[in-house]
Amino acid sequence: MIAKSLKDRSAAMDPGIWSKLPQELLEHILSFLPLKTLLNLRSTCKHFKSLVFSPSFISKYSSASLFSSFFLLSHPQCYSNFPLYDTICGAWRKIALPLSFLPPSAAQFNLLSSCNGLFCFSLPNSSSFLVCNLLAKSSRLIQFPFFPFAFEMLTLVSTPHGYKIFLLCSKFSSNYAFVYDSKVHSWRQFDGFQPLLADNFHQEGASFNGSLYFATTEPFSVVCFDLENGNWENLDTEMPRELTFVRLVSNTDEGKLYMVGGLGRNGISRSMKLWEMDDGGNWVEVERLPELMCRKFMSVCYHNYEHVYCFWHQDMICVCCHTWPEILYCKVSRRTWHWIPKCPSIPDKWSCGFRWFSFVPDLYTLA
Repeated sequence: MIAKSLKDRSAAMDPGIWSKLPQELLEHILSFLPLKTLLNLRSTCKHFKSLVFSPSFISKYSSASLFSSFFLLSHPQCYSNFPLYDTICGAWRKIALPLSFLPPSAAQFNLLSSCNGLFCFSLPNSSSFLVCNLLAKSSRLIQFPFFPFAFEMLTLVSTPHGYKIFLLCSKFSSNYAFVYDSKVHSWRQFDGFQPLLADNFHQEGASFNGSLYFATTEPFSVVCFDLENGNWENLDTEMPRELTFVRLVSNTDEGKLYMVGGLGRNGISRSMKLWEMDDGGNWVEVERLPELMCRKFMSVCYHNYEHVYCFWHQDMICVCCHTWPEILYCKVSRRTWHWIPKCPSIPDKWSCGFRWFSFVPDLYTLA
């Protein structure tokens, strides 16, 4: 009986049959595997390695349930260990990100920006930046334009042919903008912008129509920097009255620019609203933060708005505070506001240094 069962099983797994499995059917079967198992398949044979990285497989399944999307928390006390919140399942995940492939110079790093599955780190010990795709295990070291190099407002931007890195640098009492282009692997220097663009340096630029958009300090206005020609432009748009702080965020997939702002007097916010820029360059109110949630958020940041920053993550505008371990977000399509709970592994004694990033894994994005 046992011998017969083994014989039947051997016949059922006949390589002559399974080797003729159509490619599209094989891809469909593999799509049901857990992400960790799928990545382990790369080392089993050349065929699976090429399949997992093939454009047809990735384009078909990278936006499906095969890959989840996450909020990633970076904190000085959880060095090289990034807590992940699964935004699809609505739960915290204990997933060890693969960092062993990074170069030895990445022993100490600071996470600065993320975009389209890529992360940008600064490596103080080697005077360079590191751009990497942790899922595809690809990385690139990018040397600072010069040394010493003090920079701020670094923003990683996805482009049709790769990515660009924007940052501001103060040198010889002047303000300069630097842009790195992965297509040509070089830096370009442009004039900076005066006055200061924002009252905090946790906020990145908002990518919109080939430019980066920034909010200035009071009196609030919006300026943009063209990533191709390096020109600055001050937008002639009327800002809402009684603003206490302003943050810009963009939906690059649909080409939309949003503004999050507090409203009040004497630097004290009594409410917070969300606006969208229409085709005529005017701000149109989209949603208002409910009163009880607004009270909580304002008590969290103690009206120190330099700690507040925003970012976009798959139909969500996330409003964060550098001193608070939770995320407030607006589900744009539903126009509803929610809190993401604190990570259970974070000790209560941690009181600042919370930096959140959008992480949407993408095997096909190369560093």
